[in-house]
Amino acid sequence: MELSEIKNRFGIIGNDPRLNSAIDTAIQIAGTSLSVLITGESGVGKEVIPKIIHAYSPRKHNNYIAINCGAIPEGTIESELFGHEKGSFTGANEARKGYFETADKGTIFLDEVGELPLPTQARLLRVLESGEFIRVGSSKTQKTDVRVIAASNVNFQHAIRNGRFREDLYYRLNAVPISIPPLRERKGDIHLLFMKFALDFADKYRMPAVRLTPEARILLESYRWPGNIRQLKNVAEQISILEKDRQVTPDVLVRYLPPDDPNQMPVRGCDSGTAGNIQDRDIIFKMLFQLREEMDELKSMVTGTRVVDAPAVGQVHTDHTAHALPVKVSDVPEFPHKLSHDYSITVPAAEVIPEPVKEEDAPRTIQDVNDDMIRRALEKHEGRRKAAAAELGISERTLYRKIKELKINEK
Repeated sequence: MELSEIKNRFGIIGNDPRLNSAIDTAIQIAGTSLSVLITGESGVGKEVIPKIIHAYSPRKHNNYIAINCGAIPEGTIESELFGHEKGSFTGANEARKGYFETADKGTIFLDEVGELPLPTQARLLRVLESGEFIRVGSSKTQKTDVRVIAASNVNFQHAIRNGRFREDLYYRLNAVPISIPPLRERKGDIHLLFMKFALDFADKYRMPAVRLTPEARILLESYRWPGNIRQLKNVAEQISILEKDRQVTPDVLVRYLPPDDPNQMPVRGCDSGTAGNIQDRDIIFKMLFQLREEMDELKSMVTGTRVVDAPAVGQVHTDHTAHALPVKVSDVPEFPHKLSHDYSITVPAAEVIPEPVKEEDAPRTIQDVNDDMIRRALEKHEGRRKAAAAELGISERTLYRKIKELKINEK
């Protein structure tokens, strides 16, 4: 079957060699029952690969079920996946089939599989190894014949090292690995995707399609697109609706692009080698910004009676013997990860008054600030995890795990 026919059928735009390779692999293994693990950043379109595999497999006439594991609460996810018996928990008024039972002889796509709790990972491993599962509240073992395709944007090696993902489950899922490249590595496809979206929105809203000037196209292709295809589609829709002039110049386009900060990683990379995941990294960046704010507050409190050494944030130094110290108060870094300057100030030795180091002035660890930020977010939103997670830039499941790890009592 021609690659172009498959792309037309599933609405895939682009000619990047890595994208073509991913589609070709999906077609080759469609006729088998091997488990597949699709990796790639958020918004790259991982969900189209399992549809291709199912459509060209012997299971195509049976059920195809796509599940977002990160969107199901931890307390109910096992019931959703494996079903439950009547009375097995509060609210279980009747027996219910789970997805693995419903999708027998078909295909299950587990999106965001890296968000599964460890106990659920153990039960999933059993299904992959033997096809057996047990409903919640039951002691009867049942069989299912399901092909499992999983996807995630986590760094699995880091998650395994930190005990958040089972290594044996990773290798079971990763029988056939497929990687989808981020949009910034498919520069030749960016303009094609934008024009496709522009035409779609022109048809949807019954208006002429927007077009980019050559300069605007250069800007479009040079942007990093941290949100990948999902972000590009949103930008195309906004411009199509809000701009009266159908010719888009760089001055117009730049208004719809958030600042492109190369020092901030856009998403969790599966094969990028970066440590940690986006949730932890976002929290660390927020903590560093908070440290910079505290440093600014310390500088504003300086009146000539104290000497503050900013690199040791939260600690006050005094020196009766020094007559002068170099002045570099203006060297405040633009980014919180560049704290390598001298922030001391010059004062006469006679005016230096020693002050005891208070307990709150002691150096704070990242964990202390992490704990404090989560507490503040929960207090601000009166214990509502969803709102607090949105402010912190992490998922509700991740916030729930952080609350348990830090032993924070929600109000």
